[in-house]
Amino acid sequence: MSFKETMVTAFTENNRISPEYYSKYHVKRGLRNSDGTGVMAGVTNICNVHGYVVDDGEKEPAEGKLIFRGYNINDLIGRAVAEDRFGYEEVVFLLMTGRLPDQRELEDFTVLLSDNRALPGTFFEDMILKAPSRDIMNKMARSTLALYSYDSDPEAKTPEHEIDTAVSLIAKMPVIMICAYEAKKRFFTEESMIMHQLIKGQSTAENILSTLRPDRTFTHDEAKLLDLMLMLHAEHGGGNNSTFACRVLTSSSTDPYSAYAAAIGSLKGARHGGANHKVAEMHAYIKENVSDWEDNAEVSDYLRKILKKEAGDGSGLIYGMGHAVYTLSDPRAVILKKYAGAMAEGTEYEREFRLLESIERLTPIVFEEVKHSSKVMCANIDMYSGLVYRMLGIPEELFTPLFAVSRMAGWCAHRFEEINSGKRIIRPAYKSVSREKKYIPIEKR
Repeated sequence: MSFKETMVTAFTENNRISPEYYSKYHVKRGLRNSDGTGVMAGVTNICNVHGYVVDDGEKEPAEGKLIFRGYNINDLIGRAVAEDRFGYEEVVFLLMTGRLPDQRELEDFTVLLSDNRALPGTFFEDMILKAPSRDIMNKMARSTLALYSYDSDPEAKTPEHEIDTAVSLIAKMPVIMICAYEAKKRFFTEESMIMHQLIKGQSTAENILSTLRPDRTFTHDEAKLLDLMLMLHAEHGGGNNSTFACRVLTSSSTDPYSAYAAAIGSLKGARHGGANHKVAEMHAYIKENVSDWEDNAEVSDYLRKILKKEAGDGSGLIYGMGHAVYTLSDPRAVILKKYAGAMAEGTEYEREFRLLESIERLTPIVFEEVKHSSKVMCANIDMYSGLVYRMLGIPEELFTPLFAVSRMAGWCAHRFEEINSGKRIIRPAYKSVSREKKYIPIEKR
């Protein structure tokens, strides 16, 4: 066996823990309780993700609620839509300050973000163009770390520095994303790289569409729908993996760039923000293998095959269904479904939207039949987000990066809270099950 083969074998054999130890020592893998609820690891005043109630020790399903700083996401989006204005900047201000801005503050904050979008000097050429990446999330994380070098005092521990850094990163993330995407096109798919100048005064959603599209044109309704997506993804509590990663690094008293880069790295994972790619892949399997998308029996039959690991990616999972917290409904999916349906009506996407509705409706029925479980499940936001992005002409490789662009606001808010309230390095315990061994001299091995 070669040295490399030995290392590969050891990678698996010497890093596997017997499942019995987790039961024996009452270890809660994934920081999850046996009923699926999360282990209480902190307290936050930023967001409440409500998906169930606990009654006499029993977990009871409930309609989902998403609350930002005390304000229901339905109200935040509802008012922005009713007043025909962009709402993401208002949400960012709310998350960072804990209160809603007045009209003047909102206008000034929107201008502040616009003024902070431009990348430093030759940053694009030196940090992105000279070292392009096949993965845009990778480049966004690396660029976040690289901005440390452009900060005159990156280790400053003052509120002013934290706020300035947060505003700068929230503003620059869309630009870094588009630059990384264009560089990827140029070097890895042999497409033309089109770089547009930034337009002052645009909202975040308008900025993304105007720099992404070759002709820079977009409709007001398209920008408003993307703005809606940014609002829905801006924050989701302290327990989600990327936010927790940000808080863990923050608790060590490291610099903001390191903490935010870690959050991006977490969100990149297929079990977190990258899950939208698995949903898109599954939808492609269904569209290809189900001849009549309106035939409930045929759709159900294919879903049954997916659950039995006879179709799809072989995982047995129906992606886009179920959530770690939400039970009866994911409020983000409910909102997105409404606007996605309205935009799809009368277009080439209407038929596909109806298929997604069928998957959402039929999955619980098929799941109970195959798994013999009456587990309550609902569609999550990923069920409809891919369709919305495609209706906006956004390529799949930008789905997760757009998530990161939006969630930067939530990460910043949680870093602020951890700095002011955490006061201790986060260090959970790990039970060692290794045994001490007598050292063997090298000539006797």
